[in-house]
Amino acid sequence: MRDLFVGLMAMAAMAVPSVAVAQATARPCGPVEEAGPACLLASKQLPSLPSKVFWHLDRFSSKDAAERAASVSSAVVDAFGSTWLFTLAKRGWRPRGGEHVSTVGPLPITPASNYSAEYLRSIFKPGTTAPLHVHSGPEAFFAVRGDTCLETPNGVQTGRGPGNSMMIKAGPPMLLMAIGNVPRQGFALILHDASQPATTLTQMWHPAGLCAQQLLADQAN
Repeated sequence: MRDLFVGLMAMAAMAVPSVAVAQATARPCGPVEEAGPACLLASKQLPSLPSKVFWHLDRFSSKDAAERAASVSSAVVDAFGSTWLFTLAKRGWRPRGGEHVSTVGPLPITPASNYSAEYLRSIFKPGTTAPLHVHSGPEAFFAVRGDTCLETPNGVQTGRGPGNSMMIKAGPPMLLMAIGNVPRQGFALILHDASQPATTLTQMWHPAGLCAQQLLADQAN
């Protein structure tokens, strides 16, 4: 069992993307969806936000239908076989039409004169991690499929199954890992002060291996 744990830890370390591909917010998504580091689906500049803001995810039958339902704080993207409308608004906001999939929040934002919302897409095989990094604003995650583990100096969060979501405030270093037994297909939102970089890589913290332990338990079942 100890050898298996060591092997899984090594696999997790090997799965970390190189620095060259780690800056996901600068790399636009291509038409082919395949396992690998996250990519940028859309970026939206926002002059103002409500004091309590939520990320609304709605699915539409077509891009035209989603664009007709969009607000000034919406972004329309195609991913995982569907057209999605991502909107930042108050809790009770709903578009006209579409299928409401999830509401994530409230997002712990700090006051800024202008915000930037960056939406990412990723497909991680179990054991794959994002590189260690910090954000200048909160990040929220939503998994269309698969299981999620997020480790920070404060501990670990896990989400299981389709539709699992989580959030993290600006500042702490983090490691995101796909756990479970199937590839994780997911979205992320980084909502930050537009005058600050969204993502900064860091080596100032080393994970305790809490997500690797979750992966070990999953692989053993």
